[in-house]
Amino acid sequence: MRAYWQLTLAQLRIFLRNRQVLFWTLVFPIFLMMMLGSFLGNGNGLSLTIGFIDEDQSALSEKFKQALEGQEVIHLQVEKDKDEAIKELKEGNLQLVVIIPEGYHAKLQEASTEEPISIPVFYNDTNIAISQMGLQIVNAIIDGISKERVNYLPTVVMESEGIEALNLKYIDFLVPGIVAMMIMSNNMNGVAGQIAAWRERGILRRMQGTTLKASTFIAAQITARLVLNGSQALIVLLVAQLIFGVEVSGSWLTLLTFIVMGTLAFMAIGFIIAGIAKTPESAAPIAGFLSFPMLFLGGVFFPIRDMPEFLQPIVQVLPIAHLTTALRETMNVGASFISLNTEFIILGGWLIGAFFVASRVFKWE
Repeated sequence: MRAYWQLTLAQLRIFLRNRQVLFWTLVFPIFLMMMLGSFLGNGNGLSLTIGFIDEDQSALSEKFKQALEGQEVIHLQVEKDKDEAIKELKEGNLQLVVIIPEGYHAKLQEASTEEPISIPVFYNDTNIAISQMGLQIVNAIIDGISKERVNYLPTVVMESEGIEALNLKYIDFLVPGIVAMMIMSNNMNGVAGQIAAWRERGILRRMQGTTLKASTFIAAQITARLVLNGSQALIVLLVAQLIFGVEVSGSWLTLLTFIVMGTLAFMAIGFIIAGIAKTPESAAPIAGFLSFPMLFLGGVFFPIRDMPEFLQPIVQVLPIAHLTTALRETMNVGASFISLNTEFIILGGWLIGAFFVASRVFKWE
């Protein structure tokens, strides 16, 4: 037991003394979270940028403008020149350009059903899905004006009732992904590189020559990395709460359980890489080859459901996909541990299977 605690403390001292390790395992994830959170963190839905040109400058054209500004998904950009606005549209900076023609107010006062007023609307034909949404919003406003002018009385009306839903922003989606990325990088990449380096320098061979048991060595590694990952996860969550107001809606016990499961699963994969790699120089590329695709396929930065359908079978077996899902569901939705049993079982399967393989390929020399 004494050797176990000494090895655990020694491993923690190694982490604290290595500033590069501290930077890449803690400071860099926080920096990445703050950068992405600052630029994208407040986005919680689709945004349409519409250029608005008011050639009439009347009270009714101002009312039309206010109706557009009242739409939550619309960012209205007032333009002065039609040609400049069309240029912005072609460059993709605008999705629509709405022009209120001169004489709009006067024509509207005299308008009849036989002579409708034409309002030019230009849209981006290369992004038809976004453009169609914008056209529907503009058309709804125009339709409302038309019905108001002719005193239209509908025979069928819609009774709408708003349902309060989760008001999640991108930063709420991002933070659990950053924690999962940190766990993967610290353990899979970190363990592979460190064990391979110790083997090359003969440290593992000297340990094998003592009375130290392999189980004691591995247990100390696991404990030190659990302490490291738990501390780092808490620091990241604290920073996210202080700066962006991100809250943990679910149980902290469930959250910590999946942090432990993720740590153990990726540690086991790291031991496999360390056993396969002959040198530290070869361990890093192998770990990078495995971890880099998982950053994009595992739901760290983008929702898993948005992945192409042909990739879904691959995504559904990746350990980081289930780790990000479990952390995100716990933090954002407040999901219970029982509802995340699939994620727990799959991570547990990776843990058991990877440690079994690691025990076969791990070498002291």
